[in-house]
Amino acid sequence: MRRILCYGDSNTYGHDPKDGSRLPRDQRWTGILAGLLGDGYEIIEEGLCGRTTVYACPDAPWSSGLPYLTPCVLTHRPFDLMILMLGTNDLQVPFQAIPLTAARGVEALLRRYRSLDWGPEGAPRILLVSPIHIGDVSVNPVFGPLFGYERASNYSRELAPYYRDVADRLGCEFLDAAQFASPSPVDGLHMDPEEHAKLARAFAEKIREIFA
Repeated sequence: MRRILCYGDSNTYGHDPKDGSRLPRDQRWTGILAGLLGDGYEIIEEGLCGRTTVYACPDAPWSSGLPYLTPCVLTHRPFDLMILMLGTNDLQVPFQAIPLTAARGVEALLRRYRSLDWGPEGAPRILLVSPIHIGDVSVNPVFGPLFGYERASNYSRELAPYYRDVADRLGCEFLDAAQFASPSPVDGLHMDPEEHAKLARAFAEKIREIFA
């Protein structure tokens, strides 16, 4: 059985844009992916709302993806592939990140991952994912000012080339989630179940290609 670790933020957790609850497993891309891939795969969900690549809020030090990465992967190993989809929350106003620095954040995560003691077989393969675009967050009274309205929306559309460059240089697989799914118009940030399903299908196709 192939085991896949999904390390991400609220769009991996399954934040429901309508009410902030968690979507049922069969409506999250991770759960849908498990169904598409079938019995030969196990999908491990590691999504956290607010998770960044390397940044941490003073009142939420756990939000940085970097310090948790090591205990996370060591807890779940052995596995065959890690899907890394982070960077959206880096574009929050307090962090003052731009697309280049968000890409540097995922690079720091990947280098930490590769530096662990994996034994003679080396680190499991990595699928680096550029996140979906940020939409019109002005519709939400919290997300609008937190993400700087058009600022984060515009920056999110510039992430993919930087992420692809990181993937190429570090020998990772790459997928641009924005080519397959979009945020809900309800909050401009999180996916509706229909978009989770679209992204799950894209992941399933890519994963079959990786393990062909």
